[in-house]
Amino acid sequence: MQKQQIVIFGTGEIAELADFYFSHDSRYEVAGFTVDAAFQKQSEFRGRPVVAFEDVATKFAPESHDIFVAVSYAKINAVRAEKVAAVRAKGYRLATYLSSRATVFPGFEAKENCFILEDNTIQPFATVGANVTLWSGNHIGHHSTIEDDVFLASHVVVSGGVRIGQGSFVGVNVTIRDHVTIGKKCVLGAGALVLEDQPDFSVVAPRGTERSAVPSTRLRNL
Repeated sequence: MQKQQIVIFGTGEIAELADFYFSHDSRYEVAGFTVDAAFQKQSEFRGRPVVAFEDVATKFAPESHDIFVAVSYAKINAVRAEKVAAVRAKGYRLATYLSSRATVFPGFEAKENCFILEDNTIQPFATVGANVTLWSGNHIGHHSTIEDDVFLASHVVVSGGVRIGQGSFVGVNVTIRDHVTIGKKCVLGAGALVLEDQPDFSVVAPRGTERSAVPSTRLRNL
């Protein structure tokens, strides 16, 4: 069966990963890459052409190609959301990657421009919006809602009935208690334990583990 052609927006690390995942674990074939003309530094990436986004339709027609926006959480996910809107405006469909190694159940729908990597568990009755990145190894509890443009780093525990607002960023190893609501554009730093609702634009930033005053050369049992 012929694979659907896809163009990846971006030439950074996330774009490189997206190329790998789409090429090895999807119904898509990567035809090339695109970036804004002001940021185009190369004509080829990973053996495929790179074209200016302003001219992408002349090389990769929207009638025959989808686009995936492989952009990080820059400006609390605003940059990725802006590029998704620009792709829509050009008449392209937006592709989604859902790992074959993720655990999902009947009724789950991966919406446009999602990037759902391996070892995510999305329980029944949970919903995930458009343009959401779920890095490896997260638990999305039953009846939870992740709104559009959210980025979850690895090993996040989202308990049952949680709502994560539009554009929020959730760092590695964050734990969110059941039925907690996280407002829009919140930032939950690595290792945060969130036990109560957070209003829009909240920042929850736990301190890192302090370095010991004792150097490793003085540890007797190692």
